[in-house]
Amino acid sequence: MILALLLCLTAQDTVPAGFGTLRRDDIVARFSTGTLEIQVLPLDEQVIRLLAPDTYRSRAQLVRSRAADLADAAARGSTPSPTLVMVTFLGVVPGARFNPEELNITSRGRLFRPIGMVPLSPTWSSNQLDARQQAAAIYLFEPGISVREELTVSYQGLSSNAWTRSLRLLDQERARVRARAQLEAKRDSGAP
Repeated sequence: MILALLLCLTAQDTVPAGFGTLRRDDIVARFSTGTLEIQVLPLDEQVIRLLAPDTYRSRAQLVRSRAADLADAAARGSTPSPTLVMVTFLGVVPGARFNPEELNITSRGRLFRPIGMVPLSPTWSSNQLDARQQAAAIYLFEPGISVREELTVSYQGLSSNAWTRSLRLLDQERARVRARAQLEAKRDSGAP
């Protein structure tokens, strides 16, 4: 089910993979609560295809390697085609507590709460981090989050519009990727 979703997203995206140059840190939406830093990265093909080739492959492989867990979480959430978002909590101070259920995304005026999570770190279930320790998971949300528009990430009463900055970078890179792909196609065809 998740693999079918990935193939569908790949077919719909007109930006070819392998031509991006962005780093994960360039586009991740991040904000701080004082005790935690929270990083949010949509795993939509429209986003990850714009990452450098090695980063794109690692994110795509991460989703493929967890496909069974993601399919189970999607089934439990009664959502066959969820939106996938990688969320990382980083401890800023020793003993920083986090509650993964309290992270929400607002897109197009609608609040999205997670319908499931697939932990990626052994520290995930502890709900507590030491300074510089991290816990990551892939969140599943109902469809409807638009990664091509502004979105707001909220956690425990705080909110961030950091994705707005990422949108500008992604739009610029999307144009550069198309230009690189066209140039490569001309080279391959022998056209001047």
